[in-house]
Amino acid sequence: METPLSALDLVLTGDPALFAIVRLSLLVSLSAVAIAALIGIPLGALIALTRFHGREAVIVLLNALMGLPPVVAGLVIFLLLSRSGPLGALGWLFTPQAMIIAQVLLVTPIIAALTRQTIEDLWIEYRDELTAMNIGPFGRVLTLIRDARFSLVTILLAGFGRAAAEVGAIIIVGGNIDGFTRTMTTAIALETSKGDLPLAIGLGGILIAIVVIINALAWAVRRTGEAIAG
Repeated sequence: METPLSALDLVLTGDPALFAIVRLSLLVSLSAVAIAALIGIPLGALIALTRFHGREAVIVLLNALMGLPPVVAGLVIFLLLSRSGPLGALGWLFTPQAMIIAQVLLVTPIIAALTRQTIEDLWIEYRDELTAMNIGPFGRVLTLIRDARFSLVTILLAGFGRAAAEVGAIIIVGGNIDGFTRTMTTAIALETSKGDLPLAIGLGGILIAIVVIINALAWAVRRTGEAIAG
């Protein structure tokens, strides 16, 4: 019973080390999801609304990348950002920037693949109407994205869940440096292995709370929007 109470005490007293880890985790994950959304949503919509040679292969690849192992993503970014790599001059290895890039690599295929499926389903439903109105390709993309906005919120949540729970890639490219690149998931893994269970439990509780709160807010936004639209 002492360990959970110690964990609760760390949270309630606002332990600086704990909340520094939380702030960095949110910064990295939310930044990665935002960037991945800017890439993945237009990409998914483009694939859904255009026909080109090799489209099926692209869809298969995109779906396969949804399950990209985090350690592989971390290794790819490590090789790119290492001193001998093509982006080594940036000096981003073992920094939050590298962690964001790794998470973008993991999250973008999820957002793009799910967006493609959502927009393609809507296109089948509205194709005749949009064609009759003589709406161009760009207008179709904007119209369908707007109509699918509540479904896209759910897709972004899936992306955030992937980013927030990620460990392997950000350990490789971030180095889990105390006070600089240590996130909630990497800290939980480290502190558990060290036997510092209060900090690990405290971070685990905060991580679960953040995920629940964000999902609750997204659910409320979706329900409110659907009620207004209805």
